[in-house]
Amino acid sequence: MRCRGFLFGVMVTILTLPALAADRIQLSVDASKPGPKIDRNIFGHFAENLGHGLYEGIWVGPGSSIPNTRGIRNDVVAALRELNVPNVRWPGGCFADQYHWRKGIGPRDKRPATVNSAWGDVIDTNAFGTDEFMDFIQQIGSTPYVSINVGSGTPEEAGEWLEYMTAAAPTALAKERAANGHPEPYKVGFLGIGNESWDCGGAMTPDYYVSLMKVYSRFVLNMNPAQRDKDKMLKIAVGPGTPNTEWTEAVMQAWKKHTWAWDINGVSLHWYTVPNGWPPSTASEKFGLDDYDKTLKSTLFMDEFLRKQEAVMDKYDPEKKVTLSVDEWGAWHAPLPGSNPAFLVQQNSIRDAILASLNLNIFARHADRVRMANIAQMINVLQAMILTDKEKFVLTPTYYVFKMYVPFQDATFIPVTFDAGSYTHGGISLPRIDAIAARSTDGKLLLEITNLDAENPASIDTDLSGITAKSATAETLTAPNVDSINTFESPDVVVPKSAAVNIHDGKLSLTVEPRSVTVIAIEQ
Repeated sequence: MRCRGFLFGVMVTILTLPALAADRIQLSVDASKPGPKIDRNIFGHFAENLGHGLYEGIWVGPGSSIPNTRGIRNDVVAALRELNVPNVRWPGGCFADQYHWRKGIGPRDKRPATVNSAWGDVIDTNAFGTDEFMDFIQQIGSTPYVSINVGSGTPEEAGEWLEYMTAAAPTALAKERAANGHPEPYKVGFLGIGNESWDCGGAMTPDYYVSLMKVYSRFVLNMNPAQRDKDKMLKIAVGPGTPNTEWTEAVMQAWKKHTWAWDINGVSLHWYTVPNGWPPSTASEKFGLDDYDKTLKSTLFMDEFLRKQEAVMDKYDPEKKVTLSVDEWGAWHAPLPGSNPAFLVQQNSIRDAILASLNLNIFARHADRVRMANIAQMINVLQAMILTDKEKFVLTPTYYVFKMYVPFQDATFIPVTFDAGSYTHGGISLPRIDAIAARSTDGKLLLEITNLDAENPASIDTDLSGITAKSATAETLTAPNVDSINTFESPDVVVPKSAAVNIHDGKLSLTVEPRSVTVIAIEQ
């Protein structure tokens, strides 16, 4: 879970000419030239056994006074169902390569307590294990993305774990699962073959990892008959955590020569927004415009990072069969003062909401190769959707961005061109706006506009080519200040609200507020 550096990458056809705040920005959307599908799996999540992400965030136990279903918080489940969460990556992260699944099954009062040496040397009761995770997945209506232990485990251990989860035939492990209350096999949608094997997953060389990757791919099998012909489990290999392409080169070169005995379907990539370098030092609360600008400029490097890895993948896979999975991304700020630094606790502001929209837009522009991504993390850790404290519960600005983007899940990308202009402050220059367009699965034309300018609104005129627009609705997310947050005491400081939009003579016009994310749905 570590990545470094920042640069600025050009993301779309943009002319970054100086522009006054009062200038109207011209967008052009051509619905007659549809692009690739924006795979819903790019809106995936990540739930590691880290801090209070699982324990207290998801799991409170069936005896808790906090309303729960079989130990899983009802308020969290209800909120996540609103996001149509496509997949959840678990158990890690760095924790995955020390996790031994057998310690987390069977009667909870008989499970051994272990030490979570990956995150703070705290005691793990193993109360939240495989069956609890699958219960959580079913409650929120999602798909499991299971990361297996390559660092300290064995192919036999990982293979038996998959058999425990997926075997339908009455094997010993399937019977054990049934005895634990789950006679029907689970569906595992994605399998991560290790995590950050170049660092916390074993400090391996690319060639050493590739040799292990082949073995695990060969012997860790999904045995659910419902996934043999359709809904097949996809195997995701470890990819890079820096812009260097050596790791991607080794994995893709091996894939090019793969035989019937093994295969992979994706390569992972990890990249966090850490504007001041490691260790993370940017404050997540009570910060000013300088930190706002520096953070957004840093996050735009994601585009260049993807392009570098895609160039290598295209060399070996021009048909783009292998997915580039950005299965860890997001803002990594300094730990909140007074918190356990190993728990990675940070606040979540409108700045983080804008950061999320910029990254999701980048993924959408790379939709022909990027077909999966997982924000880090789901609850109480890093750029979380939800914060909890015992019975208290609040939705973050990032949560609302993901909710606003739900119509983009499996939508068809549509090109949009514009002159973004430039927003400059303190020597940092950013595009004034960013935007993407798509056709949703229900036929609406979607347009997203992010106003990066922290101080000035942006007036937008959009030419709509290829459609006859009848009406439009808009929703915007903004806040009083760049560091505005939602708290347990004031949960509605940063929430979406409706925005005025006008359609006349085939042109859509609106004004977006400073530091805002706006989604427009156009009826045809």
